[in-house]
This record gives sequence, structure tokens and C-alpha cells, in this order.
Amino acid sequence: MDADFADLVPLFVSETRGRLEHLAALAARVETDAQATAEARRELHTVKGAGRMLGLVALAELCHAAEGALQTPGPGAGAALTKTVDEISGLVDAVARGDESLAGEGAAAAAVAAGAPAGRRAGDKAKAAAGAVEVRLDAATLDSLADRAIRLRILATGAAHFVDRLSELSRHAEEGARQPHPEQVLHGLATALRSLTADVDEGQRRLRRIAESQVEGLQALQVQPLRSFLHSLARHARGLARSLGREIDVVISGDETRLDRGIAADIEEALLHLVRNAVDHGIEPPAARAASGKPPAGTLRIDASARGARVRLEVADDGGGIDAAAVVEAAVAGGLVDRAKAPALTPEQVFRLVFTPGFSTRREVTEVSGRGVGLDAVAAAVARLGGDVTLSSQPGAGTTVTVEVPAARRGDDVILARVGHVRLGLPAGSVRRVTQLAQADVIERSGHSLARVGERLVEFVPLAALCGEAPAARQLLLEGMVAGQSMAVAVDALEGQEEVLVRPLTRAVPTDALIEGVALLSSGEPIGVLSPFALTQRAALRPAPGAAVLRAPARLHVLLVDDSLVTREMERRLLEDAGFVVTAAADAAEALAHLGADRFDCMVTDIEMPGMDGYELTRHLRSVPQFAQLPVVVVSTRERPEDRLRGLEAGADAFLTKQGLSPAELVGLINRLGGRR
Repeated sequence: MDADFADLVPLFVSETRGRLEHLAALAARVETDAQATAEARRELHTVKGAGRMLGLVALAELCHAAEGALQTPGPGAGAALTKTVDEISGLVDAVARGDESLAGEGAAAAAVAAGAPAGRRAGDKAKAAAGAVEVRLDAATLDSLADRAIRLRILATGAAHFVDRLSELSRHAEEGARQPHPEQVLHGLATALRSLTADVDEGQRRLRRIAESQVEGLQALQVQPLRSFLHSLARHARGLARSLGREIDVVISGDETRLDRGIAADIEEALLHLVRNAVDHGIEPPAARAASGKPPAGTLRIDASARGARVRLEVADDGGGIDAAAVVEAAVAGGLVDRAKAPALTPEQVFRLVFTPGFSTRREVTEVSGRGVGLDAVAAAVARLGGDVTLSSQPGAGTTVTVEVPAARRGDDVILARVGHVRLGLPAGSVRRVTQLAQADVIERSGHSLARVGERLVEFVPLAALCGEAPAARQLLLEGMVAGQSMAVAVDALEGQEEVLVRPLTRAVPTDALIEGVALLSSGEPIGVLSPFALTQRAALRPAPGAAVLRAPARLHVLLVDDSLVTREMERRLLEDAGFVVTAAADAAEALAHLGADRFDCMVTDIEMPGMDGYELTRHLRSVPQFAQLPVVVVSTRERPEDRLRGLEAGADAFLTKQGLSPAELVGLINRLGGRR
């Protein structure tokens, strides 16, 4: 392929995905609507031409065959076109990934020429298919964003004026304290401070207005139609059905519904799991459906709709459904429900049980159509976004799972709570009721903490015990609902509410399961943020003997050494997004200067640098007792076995190549190596 066209591959991928979405929508009409047939052939012809220009032979031939088949569309043409669109989508995804085994020789060559990363792991295939990675800005929107950014910078710069005035008033106060009659100076200072307070307050109001406007403008860019997302789920469902010998019709509605791209990415795996469950365990094989009087092909419905500031997503099938009695029996057998109380459970309470961790075993999978497998992970993912998930089912008629999440991502509102000397955050959306709790109202029974609230007995999580603190004489009981399950937790005091950005903790970080992430308050203080979903789980309600104090783990300090500004900046952002404190150095000399001035938990270094290279730097550190145990991770473009061996012989703890660098692998390594110090 001509190298001059290599930079067109990303554009080809983006444009073709849009045309394939249009083709998927046309498929239902090609058998009866001549206009739809003409549009479909035109789209196929356009994709074919672009594919041939880039040397994507297999893709172009597939389009050509489909185009020919639509010249005289007969019965089954719509289903055939849908299957073809799925196959073309797979090839386009392969082009985007640089996957030779899927793309074919021409596509692989184009992807490699464009610098696409090769060999992405299989778990990323569905994510690559989701598309929606390109955001187009009109000139007016871009000008507006730039204008507000400049105004924010001007206001931030203007804050220096207030600092100067405060410094001046401080000098007057010091001088006045030495005068015979300081009350005159104090009177003048009080007047000046009142004036300064009014000025600062007005400046803060202007700053908040502009910042809020800027956030709204950026959020409008983040919110995108769910078309690509829903059609990707549909393709996945059809492909899975074919592999299982099932017949399904996938019906999509609401694909113009708009959702924040980040939220869509966060719930993608959860929705894929629901689709897999529906196809694999919900919809019966054709013979079983025929025996029960159903059509051979099952129906999977994927719906999206706006609900004010939230978006509702439904995955529904017309399969065998879930037997509520079998769910109850499985829950009783697993110790989740007392047998004496089981008959009083409502259908809603019964189906909440399938979201409980540990609900499904191999035996339960058979009894309840496998629906419990992994649904706790679905509920946890949705709860982290401030959303909710519910399930309804009728035996023989099918199952519907409803997921509701915010339409746009803002900062997270957290309630600040204190237990003894420990300060923690709890997502505000999970708390619905706060009541006073006296120690006389607390009942300990069989390892469970119960609170007497009026006529109710509420099982709660005693944070004081988990934090190794003595509970206050009077506490506060915070109650709420998370993913359809009750949550209750006792704290000593509440200290207000703040909007923060919560950084999730990787599972490699050694911390209590109740801590979901870390956030920085407006004061700069880091706090641990509790997981509302974890607080609903029975295992969390009984503090283990000698339980460690709940505190946010200290952030690891990483020294990043690379002479490439672009690479250094990319890696710095990656590591900071993972929650590390990062200090960057352009060469070994600068790195040694930082090492002499500060303490680090891990060093990530390149090899090829001016002056002392990465091998020499590592050997030098191993010869200095102070740094002999400092974990060192080498990240280099060199990938020969002898290069890797040389790095390990120099004293590096790990050697990764930039070509196949997995962010998760790098973050996990740093957490493991740096945490052991």
C-alpha cells in the first residue's frame, strides 16, 4: 500500500462504521422497499471503493458480493445483508486493531502502515467495535470553549491580586500590634477585610459561573448518540447465536438516545454480559422453542430511552425466563435467605437476589438458567456510576434487565463522614435517610449489628469497628438503596457534601473491599470513598477479627525517565490517571537529581537516552545501598530476547516493550513492585 495513504486508515474506519450502521438499519426494509435497496447498494459500493483504494481486498470482495445479491433481493435478503454487515464490521474492527488473522493481508498491511497496534487481546474486540471515537466541533462551539477557557485563566490570574492585598493587610496587622493603641489599626483592618471579602465573593461567583458554563459545553461534546454502541451489542448477539446454533432476531430501538461516551464505555462490559446471558441462557434452542409452541427464532430486544437527566437501557429476551421458586431455593441453600422468611419475599425482592455476590454455583446455574453468573459485577459497575439495575422475569415468557445511569458525567457528589479520626466519603446518591443512633439502640446478634429505628430493625455496617475506633455515644445511621438492595452504615458525624473526582482503585492495590476509590477534596486532602454496593453485601456486615483500619492507601510515587517528550507525556498521563504521583525526568542525570531530593516507590525508565542509558542508570542504582531495593521497570522499543536479558541482568525488576505495552500490565506491575516497599 502507498505510504501516502496510511494516514487515511483512521478516517476510513470512522466513516465505514457510520455507513455500516446505516446498512444495519436498512436491512429490515430491503425486501419490500426499493428505495432502501438502492441506498444499501450505494453504501456497499462506496465502502467497496474505499476498501480497494487502501488495498483491503477481502473487505472489498465481500461488499461486491453483497452489492450483487441486492440487485434482485428475494426472501431472506434482509437477514443476509445483516449477516454481511456483521462480517464487514469484523473486518473493519480488525483493520483498526492491526489484527492480521481477521483483517487479511491487505487490511493488516494498511493497519501496520498506519501505525496501528498489533495483537490487541481478544477482550478488547467488542470495545474496538463500539466506535464513536471521533468528535467533530463546529467553529462556533470551538470559539466558545476557547473564550471561556481564556476567561477562566484571567480570573485565576486575578486571584494573585487578592493574595497581594492579604499580604499587605498582614503587614499592617504586624505593625499595628506594636503600636501603643492597636485598636485603631484593628478597626481599619476590619473595614479592609470586609471590603476584600466582598471582592473575593464576587470573583468566586464569576469563576463558578464560567466554570459551570465550560463544564456544560464540554459535557455536550461528550454526550453522543448510542447508535454505534447498540449496533455493536446487536452484532455480538448475532455472532454468539450463530456459534451456539441458535436463531435470533435482534430489535434495536432508541439508537438516537444520547449518553456520555465515558459512561457508555464504563457499562459496555456489563451490557455485553447481559446480552451474552440472554443469548446463551435465556433464548432456548430452536427445537426447545418449537416444543413449547414458540417460533424457532428468538427475539432479543435492546432499547434505549432518555429519562430526564438519566438514560434507561433494557435488554429483553423471549426465552425460558427465570423460575422465582428456584431462585429462592438457591438463595436459602446458599445462606442468603432464612428459610422461615422466604415465603414472605416479594417478586422484586426475589429477583434482587441474583445480583448478590456468590449467589450462583454450578447447580444454581442449571436451576435458574444461569442468570446469576456475574450479575453482581453488572450491579457493581452500574452502582459506581450512580445508576441502578433491576430484573423482571416470567417463566416461559422471557426476562428483562433494566439499567439506568446518568446521561452525562459530572463530578461525584460525596457526603463527608467521620468515624473517630478517620475521614471517608460516601456517594451522596446512595443515601436516602439519616437518623440519630444511640448506643442503646444498637443490638449485636450472631455477629450482626442491628439498629432499632422506630418499629424497624435495620442491619448496618459498623464503620467504627472496621476502622478500629470506639463508636461515639451518639452516631448517625445512613440508609439507602443500591442496585435494588438496602444499604445502611453508621458514622460518628457528617461534615458536609462536596463535588469531587473519584479515582478508582485497581484491584492490585491492597486495600479494604469497602474502599472504592480515592478523591481529592477542594482543600487538597485525599480521602477514601466507600463503595455503596460493597456496603450492601452480607460479608461486609461482619468485621473480621483484627480487621485493618480503613484508610485510603498512600499514593505511590513514580519516577518516570524518558528522553522523548511525547512518550514521557503519554506515560505520565497514563500513570497519573491510575492514581500515582509522577515525577518526570528527561535523562539519567535529571533522574539522579530527583532521587537525591525525594523518595520514590518505583522507577520506570527507557533504555536509549543521551549520556547514561537505562542499563547504566539501573546498574548505578543497584550499586548504591540507598537505591538497591528501588523497583525498576524498563519500558523500551527494544524487543529482542537479548535486550530483555541485559535489562534484567542490570538489575531491572521487569522489562516491557512499548510496541505491545498494556496500560493495565504496567499499572499492575508498579502497584505490586512499589507496594512491597
